[in-house]
Amino acid sequence: LRGQNNVQGACDMGGLPEVFPGYRPVTDKTVTQSMETAWQTRGLSTDAGLTATQMIPEAGKKIKALYIIGENPMVSDPDIAHVEGALDRLDFLVVQDLFLTETAQRADVVLPAACFAEKEGTFTNTERKIQRIRQAVVPPGLARGDWQIICALAQKMNAGKGFGFTTSREIMEEIARVTPSYGGISYDRLEKEDLRWPCPNKAHPGTPILHKTAFTRGKGVFYPVDFRPPAETTDRTYPMILTTGRLLYHYHTGTMTMKTHDLNVQASENFLEICRQDAAEFNLENGSMARISSRRGTITARVKISSKAVKGTVFVPFHFAKSAANRLTNAVLDPVCKIPELKVCAVKLAPLDANH
Repeated sequence: LRGQNNVQGACDMGGLPEVFPGYRPVTDKTVTQSMETAWQTRGLSTDAGLTATQMIPEAGKKIKALYIIGENPMVSDPDIAHVEGALDRLDFLVVQDLFLTETAQRADVVLPAACFAEKEGTFTNTERKIQRIRQAVVPPGLARGDWQIICALAQKMNAGKGFGFTTSREIMEEIARVTPSYGGISYDRLEKEDLRWPCPNKAHPGTPILHKTAFTRGKGVFYPVDFRPPAETTDRTYPMILTTGRLLYHYHTGTMTMKTHDLNVQASENFLEICRQDAAEFNLENGSMARISSRRGTITARVKISSKAVKGTVFVPFHFAKSAANRLTNAVLDPVCKIPELKVCAVKLAPLDANH
């Protein structure tokens, strides 16, 4: 499993289970053969891999070991009780991260990684801009850059040639060699100019606007989609719909943002956002604590009566590990993207001091 603050950049570099760097499909034998040539190897699979949401259910079954980099499924994944069981079934769990996250606490081995300010490299943002980063401070303790850890591990495993990088610049040079959309990117150019992929050669200026006159594939492709109801609906026992989401002040599982005092002042605890009519129906007072339960688990959160809330639906942020909204959510996946129904599950509400 690979997580990345720089999600766009991770996907550019083959962070999806069905593509090589540059979004080239592993199922295309021509692409696979070109990568075998570049990497001087044979036998690369032409089968798409599993998504993170498919790996967790297979943990301890088809999958005996996991190496998780920069991801915290013990807070971010749906049905956390199921995630706990899946990780505990593994023969071996390795976590590579900046801090001892909830997931890292369950690992057999933790590899300490350096943060963005402690290493050299590039990030690619969502507008496809490749941004050069430079080391500003020395990593603490035994922390290293992700690439340094992976290369050292590969060499220990006798993985052969291909992992002998000594600088991040060398990695950028390989990216340019094997990824057509990055062919013209180099550290030297990034020192002088902003570049956005596709930038196929050194004379190319980059592509600030991707679809300027036409879609890159020609005409746009549109698919009709029929409405499909959620896998879980309300009933007499679970009469409310829960939707989860983000706050301005925290990022994902709060691994870094919750170590920042000022952000914690702004958002120090989890809350249940609910409309006044629903709050009255469930005897919930503004500022009081509520118990929120689904078919998978129970959490508590502070009641926040809000005019933004829609009748019949409540909102809970998912950042807070001590009151993890994903203990409630449903792990059922959509059939195409394999994304869980994080935004809709059935819940019931009660005051925390209620006897039920």
